Amino acid sequence: FFIFHVFYAEENLVANLASMSPSERIKAIQKMPETMKKKREIRNKVLSEVTKKSRRGAQHSFCTEYLRGTVVSCRRFGNSLSEYFHQLDVWHKTLKVIGAEFGTSVLSYFIFLKWLITLNVFSFIINFSFITIPQFVAAEPNNLSFTGLELFTGAGYFQQTVLYYGFYTNATISKIENGPSYNMQLAYIFTVGIYFVICFLILLFSMAKSFCRNFINPQTYSGNASKLLCTWDFNITNEKAVKMKQKNLSRQIKEGLTDVNREVLNFSVKERVVRIVIHLVSWVASLGAALAACAGVYFLSINNLKLFVKGHKNDLESQAAMLVLPVVASLLNTFIPFFYSWLGHLERFRTPGQQIYVTITRNIILKISIVGILCYYWLNVVAESESQCWETLVGQDIYRLVLVDFLFCLFGCFFGEFLQRILGTTVCVSRGLPEFDIGRNVLDLIYAQTLTWIGILFSPLLPGIQMLSFCILFYVKKVSLMMNCQPPRKVWRTAQMTTSFMFLLFFPSFIGVLSVIGVTVWRLKPSEVCGPFRGLSSMYAAVSEWIKILENYTASKWVVWIYHNLITSELFFFVLSTLVLIITYLYWQIIEGRKTMTKLLRKQIIN
Repeated sequence: FFIFHVFYAEENLVANLASMSPSERIKAIQKMPETMKKKREIRNKVLSEVTKKSRRGAQHSFCTEYLRGTVVSCRRFGNSLSEYFHQLDVWHKTLKVIGAEFGTSVLSYFIFLKWLITLNVFSFIINFSFITIPQFVAAEPNNLSFTGLELFTGAGYFQQTVLYYGFYTNATISKIENGPSYNMQLAYIFTVGIYFVICFLILLFSMAKSFCRNFINPQTYSGNASKLLCTWDFNITNEKAVKMKQKNLSRQIKEGLTDVNREVLNFSVKERVVRIVIHLVSWVASLGAALAACAGVYFLSINNLKLFVKGHKNDLESQAAMLVLPVVASLLNTFIPFFYSWLGHLERFRTPGQQIYVTITRNIILKISIVGILCYYWLNVVAESESQCWETLVGQDIYRLVLVDFLFCLFGCFFGEFLQRILGTTVCVSRGLPEFDIGRNVLDLIYAQTLTWIGILFSPLLPGIQMLSFCILFYVKKVSLMMNCQPPRKVWRTAQMTTSFMFLLFFPSFIGVLSVIGVTVWRLKPSEVCGPFRGLSSMYAAVSEWIKILENYTASKWVVWIYHNLITSELFFFVLSTLVLIITYLYWQIIEGRKTMTKLLRKQIIN
């Protein structure tokens, strides 16, 4: 099967190259990551194929020639568009420098941060286009004064803007009498729902792509000799680019050699018992710290809600007191991970990878637990409170959490890395420069993105705010890395870390957010005096009312049938889930077969 697959892929490649123009064909063959001998073979096959086609050229119809010309034009346009977007990638050079200086482990963090920025740009464009712009048409003037404190509290003047759920109308927007109308209720719920469906597919595709590239790609099994002899790009002529490529290649070979030169440590029975005890104590301490943090956040949130409800609801000072909760939550999320890093150094893991994965696991337990407590507080306490618009109150809470978390990330670059560099170069010289803490920084990103996803329903423009904060964070982290940090002392291979980051973003982060959004849309009663769903029993009731209206129109019967027989059918989702699991299992088996066949072929070539 594998041999047939390789043969079919090569035939496809030859056919595609034969349909290109001579200049495009030469460029495509030059860019192939193959040996010169293999490139010559491919070129000869392509030339013979072109000769055969030229002999049969007279037999081709005008339609065939037109289609071929169209395909070639589309391919040229695609190549030009790809090169144009590649030139627009302002972080391409920065990522190359980071990879060459600090290795793939640190590079994986910045690649993940860049991916999150792109995701939030997409989110902001969708929400702004289908929710915010229509609201501008029906917006009423804001009579509140702007004092500047709103930038930190998210209250006051911002309360009567498109930033929050409560400002959006529940009316059908129409600028022309008897003209087309825009149903804000359906636009709001469908935009948010379709966005989460697209996010789900993007995350699945990104995880699959990263998994294939880092676990399945046969190039992963190539030895260091092939990297040394066959991966150099002779088109590089710039001196700086040559040195950067040399550093990058050198670090990749070192990372690959760590798996070969890994030392097998043998411990005595006493040493093993001591290590097990240290691990157990560390886990008890980390879980105890997470539990204490959750309890503190919950009781503080309850007291803050009482203060807010009893005080003047439109008083900016009373709303500024709500900054206590995000500050405390950010303090816990900042200092407890340092405690986890200290525990990791105390445990002395065999490889840096083990230490990073254990630290990430402890941090994800801490951060997801805090987010879970906050979600319980929002959905069970705030939603049942005396507040006139509890959705806006939740949106303000999330805005403050996102803003304060961003500020603490900036402070962390100063106190966590700059001061460590000063201490390591002046006071404690033996300690040296600090290393970039990948686990802590990645979990900060996942925590921030989780808050953004939860807040989309209550603050549609929150992805735009997070997009700006991530862009600033990228440059601040890059400058801090170059000035304050040193490359990892132990070089190790980290090709699978990006896949792990994607998985952690998908579960428990994204799956947990879907649960929160599901409870909010289906179970909770919207506020009576604000928001697009005012007066309804639930947000989802807007869809049910719309379906009842469509039942009166014959042309819309197919929408009603899909709703009743697919959307609301448990059997349909059960069958769909079963098919997905079967396809995943078969795909996994094919992948394992390819991996096994690749290893066997490689052994045969070596022998």
